[in-house]
Amino acid sequence: MFLWLITVVVVLWIVVFRFRRRKMYELAAKIPGPKEEMPIIGIAHMLAGNTDDIMKALQGISYSAMSHDGILRCWVGHILYFVVIDPVDLEVVLKTCLEKDDLHRFIRKIIGYGGIFAPVSIWRRRRKILVPAFSPKIVENFVEIFSQQSEKLASKLTDYANKGPVKLWNFVSTYTLDSVGETAMGVKINAQDNKDTPFLKSMQIILHLVCERVFHLWLQPDWLYKLFPRYVSHEKNIKVMHDFTNEVISKKREELKLENNRKSEVDHDFDISSYQKQTFLDLLVRLSGGEHGYSDEELREEILTLLVAGTDTSAVGLGYTLKLLAMYPKVQDKVYEELQEVFGDSDRPLVKEDLLKLKYLERVLKESLRLFPPVPFIIRKVLEDVTLPSGRVLPAGSGAAVSIWGLHRDPKYWGPDAEVFDPDRFLPERFNLKYACSFMPFSSGPRNCLGYQYALMSMKTALSAIVRRYKIVGEEESGPVPQINSKIDIMMKAVDDYNISLEKRVTYN
Repeated sequence: MFLWLITVVVVLWIVVFRFRRRKMYELAAKIPGPKEEMPIIGIAHMLAGNTDDIMKALQGISYSAMSHDGILRCWVGHILYFVVIDPVDLEVVLKTCLEKDDLHRFIRKIIGYGGIFAPVSIWRRRRKILVPAFSPKIVENFVEIFSQQSEKLASKLTDYANKGPVKLWNFVSTYTLDSVGETAMGVKINAQDNKDTPFLKSMQIILHLVCERVFHLWLQPDWLYKLFPRYVSHEKNIKVMHDFTNEVISKKREELKLENNRKSEVDHDFDISSYQKQTFLDLLVRLSGGEHGYSDEELREEILTLLVAGTDTSAVGLGYTLKLLAMYPKVQDKVYEELQEVFGDSDRPLVKEDLLKLKYLERVLKESLRLFPPVPFIIRKVLEDVTLPSGRVLPAGSGAAVSIWGLHRDPKYWGPDAEVFDPDRFLPERFNLKYACSFMPFSSGPRNCLGYQYALMSMKTALSAIVRRYKIVGEEESGPVPQINSKIDIMMKAVDDYNISLEKRVTYN
């Protein structure tokens, strides 16, 4: 009798649940799904493997979306997502669906409500403070730090030149962490001198753990996750990241208090030009209202966001670009020729005026970001029914998964050679995309990444320092379409940790 009663209750609950969502089911049925989709679990089985298996599955889903006119329906259990790669539809999605998907709750446990991951109600206020902090006049003053750290990176690689393959991930990630640490917080982390830097190790572990929770349904409930051994590591590494950031903020508060006590009231006016040599932490404290502005927790959230996003996105961009230069030596030769034109045989460090002259290097970098975007997918909540320009309707309660990886490879908008590595497609006379959303390695719309120019400057500076001194050597790609096995750890990364060889240039022997 009891079992019969339980069965009736469960059946009634399912009927009511489906009845309340009947409109969602009706609209979802009008959009095709992948052939691998199964009853009840949907595509959950496709996302049950390791991080490179998941990346392959997501790439396959992106290709399927291309073949279905830029959109694909995907059920993950009872949760409905639409993978969207059509740039016309995406412009509407990214302008109207501003709320981040619930899956971001796992990264919020580490970072909190930093600008990238904050709910709209918090994001709007914080965005207003972040925008002036990322103004070009401020960001360009960080080039000196990028240059110093790039010279250090190039020097660290000397011991590995002419000695066979080396995994570059540790080198590029410690470079970007040191650069972000100094520009964001004014702190010399010195990760390049210590590749076991606690913050960096904890960050890499946390990103992997978060990625597991996002894609593995059985790890998502908090009560269940606490029963897994991963939970202990999760909490331990969060503490390392928070303790480090809290200590920096505390010292900065004391420093600014002493500075304010020495200044006259006249000096307290907000003048952006006077901030140009300051770190993001200085700017966030001052622009938010000083002692009456951001709390220590809010500062930690924003600084952690800058550290995590700034370190990994730039490191991934660097890694893929170096890998591509090894695969396509003729492209690398052209980059080196341009560097010779700007620097000659001089070993002087790069200055900000040099960046504008490195036009071919920038095209190479942008083509690398097109084919291998550091953040291959972003997900937004659909709070109300959204009618797309294509006529399809995304029902309220679903999620829009934007495949930047697929968007950048769609032959409908990039032509039949969409997957070919061709830096010259970014020549001014050729780069005339009809839709702005066709190229968005750092997202698009109101919630786009403010650090795009910052990241480009950092990557260009490091690439110039490396290619000036070393020839990047690896297995040459036999065809025009580069094949690099990748995995997803929130960011997309090469499975082999960017394994290449370095040969010293003659002029630097």
